[in-house]
Amino acid sequence: MSKRRLYAPARGARVTSAAAPSDSSAKALRLISSVLAPTTVLTALLFFFGRQHATWLFDYFGVPLSEMGLTAQDYLVRSADGLFTPMAVVMAAALTTLWGHRVLRARLSETAWERLLRVLTPMTVLFGLAGVTVATVGVLAPETFESSYAVPGAGLALGVTALLSASRLNRRTARPLPGALAVTEWAVSFVLVSVGLFWAVADYSASVGIGRAMEIEAALAVPPETVLYSAKNLSLHAPGVRETVCGTPDAAYRYRYTGLKFVLQSGGRYLLLPRLWTKGTGTAIVLPRTDALRLEFTSVADPGAPC
Repeated sequence: MSKRRLYAPARGARVTSAAAPSDSSAKALRLISSVLAPTTVLTALLFFFGRQHATWLFDYFGVPLSEMGLTAQDYLVRSADGLFTPMAVVMAAALTTLWGHRVLRARLSETAWERLLRVLTPMTVLFGLAGVTVATVGVLAPETFESSYAVPGAGLALGVTALLSASRLNRRTARPLPGALAVTEWAVSFVLVSVGLFWAVADYSASVGIGRAMEIEAALAVPPETVLYSAKNLSLHAPGVRETVCGTPDAAYRYRYTGLKFVLQSGGRYLLLPRLWTKGTGTAIVLPRTDALRLEFTSVADPGAPC
């Protein structure tokens, strides 16, 4: 009996020493994750999407982005346009995967679970390699995805995630990586997935921004219309825009302009378009938001109506 008591702690000592590398890996991963927090990448991703979205939207109307004076908060708010659907799809897929893992792990025996892993691991590797291949084609021959530029970036992000998952699945039956290698694997995967996301967002935000600009152009003929009053002559000359001089000498706003459409206000500036604006020949109007200007919105603007 004394030998058994001496033998049990010896086995426990071996288990503790074998678990040490895993503990160091976990500590290293926690340290890295605290530095490269996913929330930081998400915030940068939202800001980048909002800026790209605004750049392409204003570029469609021929207005430089710097002219509008948008703030970081404007970019973050604008990022909500177009990102809700893809983010919801990705989060739903991730949540479904986690729930499926939990249900299968609880219902399958250890033998059945190991058999399932032997089937899923090569399938995950093939999916990951396919995603990385798509990203490589997007770099070497970008014209291949001319109609869907966001595909290569999404392929890189999904492919690296799949390969990392396959590596972790295989590690259940293989020897765990040392702490330094585990941290390197996590960091490289994190960077590649982030690059893929930014790549995909850059292309997707451009398409969303141009799409929103085309919607604005299509709605120019739909009410309401904007009536612009000004204290001074603005000399606005554009197709469909009419200037009316108010007859009262002491009027606060002596000049009235009709035939305009209000697009947005940001950074202390108004962006207006003539109602007959076209991309080929149209002129966008950017005005500072001051007390010398007044905007009115009406369903039908009568150019001949009195001031």
